[in-house]
Amino acid sequence: MILEQKLIGKLDIKNLMQKKDSFRAFPLAAITGHSLLKLSLLLAAVDPSLGGVIIAGGRGTGKSVLARGLHSLIPPIEIIDNELILEKLTDNKISFRPISRNLDPTKPEEWDKNINQLIAKIIGIDYLNQIESIPSKVVQAPFIQVPIGITEDRLVGSIDVSASLNTGEQVFQPGVLAEAHRGVLYVDDINLLDDGIVNLILEATGREQNNIERDGLSLSHPCRSLLIATYNPEEGALRDHVLDRFAIILSADQSIDNNQRVEITKSVLSHAENNIKFSEKWSEESDNLSTQLILARQWLKDVKITKEQITYLVNEALRGGVEGHRSELFAVKVAKANAALRGDENVNSDDLKVAVRLVILPRANQIPPQDDDIQTPPPEDQSPPPPQSNNEDSEPESNENEDNQEEEKDNSEGEEDSTPDIPEEFILDPESCMVDPDLLLFSSAKSKAGNSGSRSVILSQSRGRYVRPLIPKGKVKRIAVDATLRAAAPYQKSRRLKNPNKTIIIEENDFRAKLLQKKAGALVIFLVDASGSMALNRMQSAKGAVIRLLTEAYENRDEVALIPFRGNQAEVLLPPTRSITAAKRRLETMPCGGGSPLAHGLTQSAKVAKNALSTGDIGQVIVVGITDGRGNVPLGTSLGQAEVNENENIDLKQEVLDIAAKYPMLGIKLLIIDTERKFIASGFGKELAEAAQGKYVQLPKATDKTIAAMALNAINEF
Repeated sequence: MILEQKLIGKLDIKNLMQKKDSFRAFPLAAITGHSLLKLSLLLAAVDPSLGGVIIAGGRGTGKSVLARGLHSLIPPIEIIDNELILEKLTDNKISFRPISRNLDPTKPEEWDKNINQLIAKIIGIDYLNQIESIPSKVVQAPFIQVPIGITEDRLVGSIDVSASLNTGEQVFQPGVLAEAHRGVLYVDDINLLDDGIVNLILEATGREQNNIERDGLSLSHPCRSLLIATYNPEEGALRDHVLDRFAIILSADQSIDNNQRVEITKSVLSHAENNIKFSEKWSEESDNLSTQLILARQWLKDVKITKEQITYLVNEALRGGVEGHRSELFAVKVAKANAALRGDENVNSDDLKVAVRLVILPRANQIPPQDDDIQTPPPEDQSPPPPQSNNEDSEPESNENEDNQEEEKDNSEGEEDSTPDIPEEFILDPESCMVDPDLLLFSSAKSKAGNSGSRSVILSQSRGRYVRPLIPKGKVKRIAVDATLRAAAPYQKSRRLKNPNKTIIIEENDFRAKLLQKKAGALVIFLVDASGSMALNRMQSAKGAVIRLLTEAYENRDEVALIPFRGNQAEVLLPPTRSITAAKRRLETMPCGGGSPLAHGLTQSAKVAKNALSTGDIGQVIVVGITDGRGNVPLGTSLGQAEVNENENIDLKQEVLDIAAKYPMLGIKLLIIDTERKFIASGFGKELAEAAQGKYVQLPKATDKTIAAMALNAINEF
């Protein structure tokens, strides 16, 4: 190999890595614990197409340290020297700029059209037969971290404004995905990234190719990178779709004793004091891991897995209730990578167990039922055990078995007894299920996070974080200067011919507007029936729910309002607020009794909701109606209109339903908590919820804790 010719021995690799930032990373071998995570990262490094690793964990659990520690073990790569090629050109260097980065000189099939033109220009048309003549160099595999605030054009690539202005042509500037080719693409706090950005990363790394269709460009380049992502479940949940796209999902939270904590502290202090000396202390272990990784990559292409072993993995996925087919596909790759890491070209039972533990167990949705029809496939080439007998008649059979065993030993050519090809029993078994402590910690972290990250996102052109440019419709509030220049750059050469005195010429069609995004909270409006004998209990429960929700209002940007309806009208007793003090002060006096003007209460809630949505700070409104759904006061009476003619028949129920039916058009969600007792329930509350396309709950004895919990669930589920 060319790489082996350029790097003679481990010393050259070590000297190269010493010059890079990766040498100053905390050595993976020096990290205390995290045995499963270390193995997972090594397997992903053996086969970068495996599907990536995602690490969940709390603050300070070593998630990023693990990722950077792995990068220090990845061997250097040989790439085409784009700079040297451009230096050899004498004309029009800019228009021949390569689209891709870190291209392998031994794989012409992945080269883009520009690099093919460049090489053909300096070597000749027959350049494919002169691979050894292509300028190349050896560099450390890239480690690219995706910033939280990254924009789409920086991620996938876009027009190079400066080069395009100079040449008058569209010149492509590669993005982060191109820079991470053949290296590590590290995404920290992936749950805080924009969903669109995450989807682009998963699409490009999964396809191993980045397709650019934007700004008048239609390009593609390879993107084969090892994807490592981390997130803290306490800061927000991650979409199940995203979790499913990763092969290995594990937690960095581990149970450690006092001695291990002391050891971790001493190691970190020692590394901070002198990282070079600390790395040299662990150099032998690191070199062994690096060598093992290099050899495993060579072994991987020769590793074989049998049909029976694949059947075992599929059965494990079925027994765990795993949805989709990604689990068994990822599991096969993990098993083969583990075999390569062991230096074997055949997958055995230990490799299958590792695959089940790392891929299938974290995805298991249920404890599988006992199924006598599913049998563990027998290990290959395993003869049945000889019958146990003390009679002399069994001697011929024994001799025959001995002969067979001798033949098997001869066929093995002196090899040691290998591990059975398939495990003796399923891991996902109700009676003997392997419970991994790390898996339990990961599951508890997921359940603790719940749907806390499910909050609305508001897109606007006035306030928020710059997400991407767009073609404006009407007046431009905030100009996207970068996108505007990119749109105008290719036409500067022709425009300067008409206006030679101007340097940059921007026309109306070039303008692009900024699409801004910001997180928005939810407004929960408690619409409480304050009429009747049970009104005081309902109001007390609603007051307690308001206080409970306000304790989380600051973190989630939620606001709470309270509108009781009694007598002839509904009153906004507590306007939308996040202040607990203001809520307590306004809720000291809560009048009860009288009629039930439900129609006016729904109308007042809609007005409050509409005003809140118009501010741009509220993303969704939930009206929690604590009522039986029956109103006995017409809306006209509540609005102070002329007295209704006694002969005029007003359908109060239909009036309420008509008002509720307008809620979906206004973007308002309705949750009805019916306080009627079940044996006397009229069903009006359920009809009211259905008219508003909302949700209905029968709860005669609703406490403040229950109401607050149901309101939070409504925010996350609607």
